[in-house]
Amino acid sequence: MNKPRLALLIGIISISIFPILVKLGYTSGLISAFYRMAIAFVVLLPAVFLFKKFKLPSGKFILLSALCGVLFGSDVAVWNTAIHESTATQASLLTNLSPIWVGIGAYLFYKDNPRINFWIGTLVAFIGMVVIVGIDFFIELKFDKGFLFGILSGVFYSAYLLTAKKVLAEVNVPTFMLINLFASSIFLAIVNALAGEAFYGFSDKAWLVLVIQAIVCQLLAWFMLSFAIQHMRATRVSLSLLSQAFLTGILAWLFINEEINVNMIMGGVVLLFGIAITFIPKPLLPGFKK
Repeated sequence: MNKPRLALLIGIISISIFPILVKLGYTSGLISAFYRMAIAFVVLLPAVFLFKKFKLPSGKFILLSALCGVLFGSDVAVWNTAIHESTATQASLLTNLSPIWVGIGAYLFYKDNPRINFWIGTLVAFIGMVVIVGIDFFIELKFDKGFLFGILSGVFYSAYLLTAKKVLAEVNVPTFMLINLFASSIFLAIVNALAGEAFYGFSDKAWLVLVIQAIVCQLLAWFMLSFAIQHMRATRVSLSLLSQAFLTGILAWLFINEEINVNMIMGGVVLLFGIAITFIPKPLLPGFKK
């Protein structure tokens, strides 16, 4: 396995525990999002300068890196809210529509027409997602605030991935992460202050969960994923992130006793097969050059 693919795998595993930590409910979704970014920034800041990894980019890329922070902060805040407003399943499914938005965005803004294997893999992966959640889920789907926030989360996520791809072509990962986290922390601090959220007074368990989110789900996960984005197609990375839902289900079964059933196992296999299709170098359909 080459380094970008290994980094992608580590990143996906690291981020898969995040919905479980959010569902513990020790803090609100908004304040959880703020501390995920702020603690990660405080930890990363001395390390970046100690190891001399900060390379000041041009003004354009400082602004784009900051924009990534706002987009990612918006995604996490909206997704956390969607989880609380509906269910983890609905929120995860809707935010994971992001490969579609990434594919469309790559074509419109970067003139990067995704390979036919991407669209085939996306279709197969979504069939897997449908099998995982079951047809009853779609029958009972509520088009409420939770639904809207889930969709919006996927849009923010896609915009982040596409913008990060552009920035990481010119800026190293530690510098990008530092600017990204700083902008995200400031943005989320303002959002929480306007929402009247309390910034302190949490239990010891709550603080432990917030630190784990920052170190594992943010720093480790997104260092790995940023490296993968830097060296791989954004469309391929976004589709690979769908496997997060399957891994989250397995981890929830192992650690918080959530039920796992045949649908989840079968759907997970189909989903992973769909992702694998995008890594096949030759087109699956004749007549396509990409």
